[in-house]
Amino acid sequence: MKLILLKKGLGVFKRSVKVRLGGIRKYNGNTKQILRQAINDCWNKRFFQASAGHFSCFYIRDFGISVQALLNLGYRDKVVKTLEFALDTYSRSNKVTTTIYHGSVFDFPYYTPESVAYLIHSIRLADAKELLFKHRFFLEKEIRKAFFKSFNTDTGLIKKNAYFSSMKDNALRSSSVYNNSMIAMLNNDIDYFGLYNPFKSYNFKKIIKDNFWTGNYFLDDLSGLDYIAGDANVFPYWTGLFDSKKMIKLSFESIQRDGLDKPFPLKYTKEQVGNYLLLYSILVPNYEGNTIWTNLGQCFIDVVKKIDKEKAREYIGQYVRNVEKYGNYLELFNPDGTPYKTMFYYADEAMLWSVNLLDSMGKD
Repeated sequence: MKLILLKKGLGVFKRSVKVRLGGIRKYNGNTKQILRQAINDCWNKRFFQASAGHFSCFYIRDFGISVQALLNLGYRDKVVKTLEFALDTYSRSNKVTTTIYHGSVFDFPYYTPESVAYLIHSIRLADAKELLFKHRFFLEKEIRKAFFKSFNTDTGLIKKNAYFSSMKDNALRSSSVYNNSMIAMLNNDIDYFGLYNPFKSYNFKKIIKDNFWTGNYFLDDLSGLDYIAGDANVFPYWTGLFDSKKMIKLSFESIQRDGLDKPFPLKYTKEQVGNYLLLYSILVPNYEGNTIWTNLGQCFIDVVKKIDKEKAREYIGQYVRNVEKYGNYLELFNPDGTPYKTMFYYADEAMLWSVNLLDSMGKD
């Protein structure tokens, strides 16, 4: 794994040098045409890559948050082929991981139950029951793994004193709301397919609300720190676990109050808070602090649509202007809205999750 990460890191650095010398690749056309080209460039004839830039590998999280939009826009055949590729590769390696790179599977930086959650949820969205039945024994084994490795059966929550990758994967969090929401989504999808379900006796809606809901927003994790976190106030709703418009509105107001949606959505936090992996804190400082993440932003917009369609359209317009400005769809931005870059890194481009923006823009 260390060799794989070294090769990947070298590729990231080489692209950053290339961008500094030649600039970001610019696609021709209007916003929709630019987005279509970016999405199509993420298809490598076998599966959808996370990007057409330096993340030219398979990330189940990136794919999972993009599946519904890909299906809405007519990419079902490619979605199913991607699932076939992922399931065959995972099955051969006997584990579901965050990443597949040149045929090798690995978790970055740690194991996380969200991987199997996104995988099964993607199968459900694509209505690919034949794939589920083909790999049923393997998937049920991975469900058991998620239960025994990451879940505290006494509390009904993700284990508090262990680290698991998450949407904010460089952060060292203690039983994050994000990962607990993923477990709740997994539980729902297991029941939908009638798979073996070790989580079935837990009321996740009640457990998560009792442990994290302050009355105005969800706490980020069980660290004892009290701050507004973007993903913690998006994914309990994005996963469908909570559908109360009152709660969504309160979370939304808390996000706005901390300015996490400024100059466009969405920042993880108002200021960098908590603990992060040391090496990445040095090489890519503030990578997942108060930078603006476009994957999180698109999921946030999907939630905002449930309570304020006009505000959602405003956010979509901000993203459209960014795409027009750069002729591309970038991974992340500094807090002031400029592309994120360090001595070793430059924000990735042509992200697969740009499909969510294209889908949000609607038909011509």
